[in-house]
Amino acid sequence: MAKKKHEEHENHERWLVSYADFITLLFAFFVVMYSISSVNEGKFRTVSDSIKAALNPVVSPSNALTPFTIGQNKALMLKPTMESAKEPAVRRLRQIMRSLKNETHLEVIQMKELTNGDIVLTLPDTVMFRPGEAALRTEALPFMQAMGEVLVELNRHVRIEGHTDNVPIATAQFPSNWELSASRAVTVVRTLSERYEVPSQNLSAVGHADSRPQTDNLTPEHRAKNRRVEIVVLERKPESYPSEPIEERTALQLFADPPNGAPQTGAATPKDPPPALVPPIVHPVTVTPTRME
Repeated sequence: MAKKKHEEHENHERWLVSYADFITLLFAFFVVMYSISSVNEGKFRTVSDSIKAALNPVVSPSNALTPFTIGQNKALMLKPTMESAKEPAVRRLRQIMRSLKNETHLEVIQMKELTNGDIVLTLPDTVMFRPGEAALRTEALPFMQAMGEVLVELNRHVRIEGHTDNVPIATAQFPSNWELSASRAVTVVRTLSERYEVPSQNLSAVGHADSRPQTDNLTPEHRAKNRRVEIVVLERKPESYPSEPIEERTALQLFADPPNGAPQTGAATPKDPPPALVPPIVHPVTVTPTRME
């Protein structure tokens, strides 16, 4: 009787051969690619450090002290402190300007912050004064009070500038626009100083008349825009006068005295004073009267 052949079972692991060949080819491919490529060590180090810093962050203690030398960078340490002290006052000034939008007669006031740090407030003359007058209107006092409080807190120099249009004025009080613009600026300065205690050394008044218009004076609207008072809050203190007293000399002395080191030409040499006159010595004489016969 013939033996029955044993049937071989299917081999389900043949895919491993193909998979191994595929992996080998991929490995060879990447080896070749790496061998012909150029590695940028700088970029590789940067990426590596970034990954390390992200995975292993270094937490510094909040109370760590930074060593410094006493007196070093003193100016840099003081300036942020001064700026931080001014910032609340500047924010308050902005809040005042925003609140003025609700006031009918004060909504026309404009505020400009210049690149050099100066702050310019532009007030039309109708807000502060009546036409042709330099007396402050009662309606402007609340605004002046708020400005005075902010300026005291800021402690910066303030220049008040008066401006007019080109329409001439000729009254007994104001012969020209120069007197009118200067008087209005002085009125604002006196109000801030005397009523609201802004330091007088921080204030100055200037009258420009119609010399610095914002626009032309061809229409009534443009002329109204040029009639204004500007409150300029300066970032830097203006240069002061010399502290040392200047020698006072009369015009005759300045004309007669030559410059230092210059020879005197044509100047008469002073002579010695004449001798004092000696009064003559008078001897007493006795006169005997004679009798006439």
